[in-house]
Amino acid sequence: MTISEYIKNIFRRRILRKLDGKVETGIIPVSQVHTAVAFISVQDPSFDECKLKLQAFYRENKIKGEVFFFDFRKVGKGERLITSITTTILEKDLDWLGRPVKEKVDHMLGSHPDMFISLLPTNSFPLEYMAKCSEARFKIGRFDMPGNTFDLVITDPQDRSLSQSESFDEIKHFLSLIK
Repeated sequence: MTISEYIKNIFRRRILRKLDGKVETGIIPVSQVHTAVAFISVQDPSFDECKLKLQAFYRENKIKGEVFFFDFRKVGKGERLITSITTTILEKDLDWLGRPVKEKVDHMLGSHPDMFISLLPTNSFPLEYMAKCSEARFKIGRFDMPGNTFDLVITDPQDRSLSQSESFDEIKHFLSLIK
């Protein structure tokens, strides 16, 4: 680890500590969820299928929901963005610490979500920052983060990695059991 990475990590930990515990969270039934945000990665081949499943879930449960995308791919000059620019967090939208720009954070916070869902398969500082910034009452993820950020964690089986779409199917199953 270089000195600059070491210093960056000190600032990151300090920022996350300030955000930690801002709002009390816990498991709530879907019937109490009116707004939601979900985060998926466009690098997962199932991201489009997953987006459609999330939107269908929102409609079925009368939830006003949005899907945010993490797209850290190198996009060439001839390539076009395949997701909405307002809900897509690109590499260029991160500051030197890795925090998404204020407009993206404000857009997520603006809907005042009751539920936060992360379908990203690995932890990253931008995701951890968004999860800690969120004032959602119920947070769901695929791995545990420091500070018990997520109220419900659905991990992959030991024998294989699930796609985001498969993970969401498992999350929906568990959500149906919460009354």
